[in-house]
Formats: sequence, C-alpha cells, structure tokens
Amino acid sequence: MQDSEVNELMLALRQFAKDRDWEQFHSPKNLSMALSVEASELLEHFQWVPSEATYKLADAKHKLVSYELADIFIYLLRLCDQLDVDLLETTRQKMHINEQRYPVDKVKGSSKKYSEY
Repeated sequence: MQDSEVNELMLALRQFAKDRDWEQFHSPKNLSMALSVEASELLEHFQWVPSEATYKLADAKHKLVSYELADIFIYLLRLCDQLDVDLLETTRQKMHINEQRYPVDKVKGSSKKYSEY
C-alpha cells in the first residue's frame, strides 16, 4: 500500500500477530472467514432498526459499531498483507471499472446492476 499510515498500520498488525504466534492461524481462508463474521456482527447492530434511525445512532451504539468497523478493517488489512494486495491501488482500479459499468447518464437514481442496462 502506498499510503504511509495504512502501511504502518498493516506492519503493526503483522507484528501484533507475530508476537502472539498467530500468523499460523492467519491464512487467507481463515482471515476471509473472520472478516465475514465481523461483517455479520456489524449487521447485527442494524437488524430490525428502521433505516432512518441508522443515520443517528446513540453514542454507545455508535461506539460499538465503530469497533465492529475497526475489526473488519483489521481483518481486511491482514488479508491484504497475506495476499500481497495493494488495496488502495486496487480500489482505484475498481472505481475506474465501476465508472465504466455505471455511467451517470444511464444509472443515476437507479439501483440496477450493470448487467441490467
């Protein structure tokens, strides 16, 4: 990753896992499963809550949601580290692809998938 702060965080997470001898558990398979679990834990905070209410969370709920997002980010960074993925560059590439798939003049205000246009 090119961003120095993200790179520093990735290195710190790598060291955190190494210090605890957890690298043996951090295979791409295990990290992707952990990422999915954390994403599900995030969803749990919004389950059965009206959509409008999800924009203005109580302070305690906001903190819990923030921690779930951090857990997701941690596993995502570990997975990128293990697979040698430059997430920032790949995201830029994916945004370019999405711009081609979803031209503003065709998709504005629509939630259809690109294959439906």
